[in-house]
Amino acid sequence: MYLQFVSKVPGMTYEAVIEYLYEHLPYYQRKGPVAYKASLDNTLALDKMFGHPHRKFRSVHIAGTNGKGSVSHMMAAILGQAGYKTGLYTSPHLKDFRERIRVNGEMIPKTFVTSFVERFLDLNREAQLEPSFFELTVLMAFEYFASENVDVAVIEVGLGGRLDSTSIILPVLSVITNISFDHVALLGDTLGKIALEKAGIIKRSIPVVIGETHLQTSVIFEGIAREKNAPIIFADQQLKSEYSLISMDQRQIFNLRNMEGIQFENLRLDLLGKYQSKNICTLICALQELQKAGFQLPEEAIRSGLENVIGLTGLLGRWQTIGANPRIICDTAHNEAGIREVVAQLSQIPKKKLHIVIGMVNDKDITGILKFLPKEAVYYFTKASVPRALNETQLMQMATFFGLNGAAFEDVQTALNEAKMYADKDDLIFIGGSTFVVADAMPDK
Repeated sequence: MYLQFVSKVPGMTYEAVIEYLYEHLPYYQRKGPVAYKASLDNTLALDKMFGHPHRKFRSVHIAGTNGKGSVSHMMAAILGQAGYKTGLYTSPHLKDFRERIRVNGEMIPKTFVTSFVERFLDLNREAQLEPSFFELTVLMAFEYFASENVDVAVIEVGLGGRLDSTSIILPVLSVITNISFDHVALLGDTLGKIALEKAGIIKRSIPVVIGETHLQTSVIFEGIAREKNAPIIFADQQLKSEYSLISMDQRQIFNLRNMEGIQFENLRLDLLGKYQSKNICTLICALQELQKAGFQLPEEAIRSGLENVIGLTGLLGRWQTIGANPRIICDTAHNEAGIREVVAQLSQIPKKKLHIVIGMVNDKDITGILKFLPKEAVYYFTKASVPRALNETQLMQMATFFGLNGAAFEDVQTALNEAKMYADKDDLIFIGGSTFVVADAMPDK
């Protein structure tokens, strides 16, 4: 692998390095389960190779089936507003690889990406490791955060928890937003099995915040937390969100209530989507645990961070409006629980007709999602530009069984252009089904 690549790389340009990461390493986001490595051996070897960079900064570890990206970005925004130099590692990216690794909202420089891969290739001449895309980019993030002397890094789990490359860290706090069905071939086909994998991020004596109480998973989290002497807090047992309204400047406004009454009034959040009412409770409970650990997080920083998450962190694709007349909304929800939330919100938006541009990847529970989609919508079945994408005609044929009608289009932009052509100015166009569909639909920066 090393010699093949080096022979093709004149001068190690950034573009060549990105080609190496995408094309020469096993990449789950593009290739699916064949790129998944059920072992931490490579990550531990890489960590040793680079001198254990994750030990040089404090961290918060965030897992969960849905919501972990939103909670990670909200937390990073607030920590930054509180004066902490804050790293943020998330995945996947939408448009630019460097979205994955940020410090105080700024993407990792191209020069660091290039120099890191050069250094790895040099060190690996002797070690001859064969890491995956994710394993190597996790270490790139840790090395960058260490080099930047961050005060704290918010680290989002990639897949699962127990065997995820990020799980080598020893955080000051662990967070698990929720558990639902996703990646069942790798994580298990019951909520209990999935919870066991996610619970792998619970560390001895380190507090863990669980976003949602569930009969099948709570007992697992409680048992593992007890075994590891880790304080456990269920956010939905501490806080309730009273959803209020969306302001004229497109902020959601929440009142958060604990057992004693209103704790936060008129919290303004620039991330839209009904599901944020659950995420914000998880976030606030996590912040309270960080305060117990010595972090200074004044209410002013919490409010300003929440009000400006997108601007402070660059988050994209969460119930994001990308067009008007007709209104065009995209969302990266891609599993049954996420799609149910999306459909519920779509039903509440005034519109004359609903148009849905949808594509999926071939290793998801396709039928589990299709059965929840509204039958009255007009569908534009499509395929994202990744090898994992399900063929658009096959998706259309499966959807027909559930009473969903429309036409198939070979790429996302063609499907979206068709929807725009036929939609009235009072209609609504929704784009989703896969992170990669949203990425293909988003305008270039």
